[in-house]
Amino acid sequence: MRVEIWSDIACPWCYIGKARFEKGLAAFAHRDEVEVVHRSFELDPGRAKGDVGLVVDMLAEKFGRSREEALAMEEHVASNARSEGLGYRTEGRDHGSTFDIHRVLHLAKAHGGQDALLDFAYRANFAEERSVYDQETLVGLAVEAGLVEAEVRRVLADPDAYADDVRADQREAAELGANGVPFFVLDRRYGVSGGQPAELFTQALEQAWQGRVITPVAAPDAAVCDTDGSCEIPGAGAQSSQAGAHS
Repeated sequence: MRVEIWSDIACPWCYIGKARFEKGLAAFAHRDEVEVVHRSFELDPGRAKGDVGLVVDMLAEKFGRSREEALAMEEHVASNARSEGLGYRTEGRDHGSTFDIHRVLHLAKAHGGQDALLDFAYRANFAEERSVYDQETLVGLAVEAGLVEAEVRRVLADPDAYADDVRADQREAAELGANGVPFFVLDRRYGVSGGQPAELFTQALEQAWQGRVITPVAAPDAAVCDTDGSCEIPGAGAQSSQAGAHS
């Protein structure tokens, strides 16, 4: 069975959702027969490559909040991340275009290192003092994930390299009805939207495996990051979303 996950490195709920999905997968009896494929989804596709700023400032401007209120929003997300054993810095994180990161992730996929690079990039972006929007940092992360430095630099120097792959993933997400991430598609029969609890992922995997006709089981407080760059915060007035996938 194949599970496809649409996500963006800038999305905190993708970071949290990946950890929760992996816990749910670990509890699934047929986990060794599940292939996981990561797909590209840019939350801010129109953002210029060199336009990099602080996440807290972006949140304050976007939602018309004070910097203190934006920090409180980040702290709420951070508490969810930490409950999953994930590191999360609420200050000093950058926000920018993720297109180059997605292109390098496709290179990593071709070499079997996509999941490792995604983990390194998430950790650098959310937990460490490293900006994934800096090219040298991105090269270093890719090398850590087992890629050849010269090949990574070649891809970054060629704006067309893997660009079509990134855009194809994004078109497919739209066709499946995904307007936010993380978005999980199980065996092209069932879609789960948001950073759901681990046990819900286990339940969804079991139901997809059985091949039954089912209805979405998304929890009411599921959180996603949407295409305008905003990320929902359960318990803070956000609305959850869910969507089904079909072939």
